[in-house]
Amino acid sequence: MAEVWRGDFLESLHHGTVYAARPGGETVLSIGDVDRPMYPRSSNKPIQALSMLRAGLDLDGELLALACASHSGESFHLDGVRRILEGAGLTTEALRCTAALPIGEDALRSYLADGGVPTPLTMNCSGKHAAMLATCVVNGWDTETYLDPEHPLQRSLRATLEDLAGEKVASTGVDGCGAPLFAVSCRGLAKAFATLATGEAGSLEHRVARAMNSHPEYVGGTGRDVTRLMRALPGSVAKDGAEGVYAVALPDGSAAVLKIADGSQRARPVVMMAALRRLGIDTKADETLDSMSTAPVLGHGKPVGAVRPAGRLR
Repeated sequence: MAEVWRGDFLESLHHGTVYAARPGGETVLSIGDVDRPMYPRSSNKPIQALSMLRAGLDLDGELLALACASHSGESFHLDGVRRILEGAGLTTEALRCTAALPIGEDALRSYLADGGVPTPLTMNCSGKHAAMLATCVVNGWDTETYLDPEHPLQRSLRATLEDLAGEKVASTGVDGCGAPLFAVSCRGLAKAFATLATGEAGSLEHRVARAMNSHPEYVGGTGRDVTRLMRALPGSVAKDGAEGVYAVALPDGSAAVLKIADGSQRARPVVMMAALRRLGIDTKADETLDSMSTAPVLGHGKPVGAVRPAGRLR
């Protein structure tokens, strides 16, 4: 999938799976077993947000985008999480996500300088967990056990993923944040994202897509590639995930999903830009997208090589 060049020496390789399809499901790129189940990790969050809207959650705009987020832990992210909880009559004490530090570099430095310690609020999934709790309140569901796979909330999330992906969940695990994790294929996840990106105006699908693309800084954060990508591609829906997962859909229904086999994040944007080129996006015409088409390899703090697409992706 990607080659790591240090000078003129090929130092490392990243293998994986990538699938890209035009509107209607016409395959334009298929490398690896695109029908093999994998855990979407946080790339599943937009589908989870849709499920919560279907269950009666009343969020929109930046707060709905935050429900889809793996946020950097910047102050506006944390304030947004508090707002979601306050709207449901809850406090941060209700969060059951794993305590963690902010994942944004600047946010982390600032937080540590102020004496911050790992908390559920500063965990990157706290927006999703706040929305989960708010959904439980709307439906009168128990808020103490909302992470149980058999909780009504989690059964609803699973059903929505199966609906949009057009396939049954192959396995259930536990995500890094403590929430249940459902396995589907790259092809299925691409279909789900395409459904979000092409939702008719006024639909819940369109509501999720509009929130994410209108407020991409809430989905990721300052400098994050997922935020930069959605700003560069109006109407797009994009979500990164742990272990090298990335899903992007365009407003015409084109979609691409990838999984880097070794879980590395450095190859993820590089491979996605190559997939988008197969879908007709001129990444070289946009400074932001072009900058993500390769990733620098550093030596003594300076670029001495690059991570580049490999083989069929060139």
